Amino acid sequence: MSQQKSPPRIGIPCDVFVRGIHPFHGVGEKYINAVVHGVGGLPLLLPATGSGGDLHREATYSVENLLDSVDGLLLPGSPSNVEPRHYAPELADDGKADPQRDHLTLPLIRAALSRTMPVLAICRGFQELNVALGGTLYQSLQQQGKFIEHREDLALSREQQYSSAHLVNLNPQGLLSEWLGAEQWQVNSLHGQGIAALAPGLIAEAHAPDGLVEAVRLADEKSWALGVQWHPEWQFANDKLSSRLFAEFGLAAEAYSRKKTLLSVQ
Repeated sequence: MSQQKSPPRIGIPCDVFVRGIHPFHGVGEKYINAVVHGVGGLPLLLPATGSGGDLHREATYSVENLLDSVDGLLLPGSPSNVEPRHYAPELADDGKADPQRDHLTLPLIRAALSRTMPVLAICRGFQELNVALGGTLYQSLQQQGKFIEHREDLALSREQQYSSAHLVNLNPQGLLSEWLGAEQWQVNSLHGQGIAALAPGLIAEAHAPDGLVEAVRLADEKSWALGVQWHPEWQFANDKLSSRLFAEFGLAAEAYSRKKTLLSVQ
């Protein structure tokens, strides 16, 4: 009887948020759904490590301990923003910070890439990837005077907020264009921040019509790392690019798992 293949284990960093009077660590269900059904993986939620809330001191385990247990890293979107002290210390905090998540994700990204572990970054995660590698962000796109409206209309239903919002122009030498055989694609848009200076080592995969970077990949071909500013996890099975993105991430995580197993028995 053949042994059933184990699914790749995908780490998903948690947000820290308050419900009532209590702080919780959690991940949006749509990301878990995309990992299970789009990636074919086993989602493992990674608790934030920084002190805050009921965690008065930093966690005693390291990001290396967390990465030892997973085969890929998915950085999800969030209502929170990266604290500006990580990319532009002169800016004031916008009141949407999650410092415990920042404490986890920024070193986690660098450690994962040093292992050549596959990384898929979405929305806030896309911005974290850029900041972790030395890039900067626009703290408020709508205040720049040169961008289209990238935020969702909160008066609309959830389905309407996640519907297609604008085209992105795909890099003709990029992976996304190769997968689709297309030069443009329609995406949703639910963000108020975006990439200002692209981090060294990242290559733009797509731009919005206003020139804003909307997708990136790692230049180092030894690693599989992609980030998108939009939300491919939303009804991913109904969109060709979203389905392909999670499927390719799953294949990369499986390959990483096999390599890790081979190294462990040598």
